[in-house]
Amino acid sequence: MSAEIFWSALALVLVIEGILPFVSPGGWRRGFGQLMQLRDGQLRFFGLCSILMGLALLWLLG
Repeated sequence: MSAEIFWSALALVLVIEGILPFVSPGGWRRGFGQLMQLRDGQLRFFGLCSILMGLALLWLLG
């Protein structure tokens, strides 16, 4: 993987992550508040699911 692809992917993640707070800051704030109420195990589960979906997508695209 070249450094250019890595930085492009990181930039795309930042763009996607910034869409919701830009479009709907109130909804983002409410959603973030709900995330803060989850237990550590629940957050880890969602993090693991996100990692696995990302790896599966990379595998399918590669």
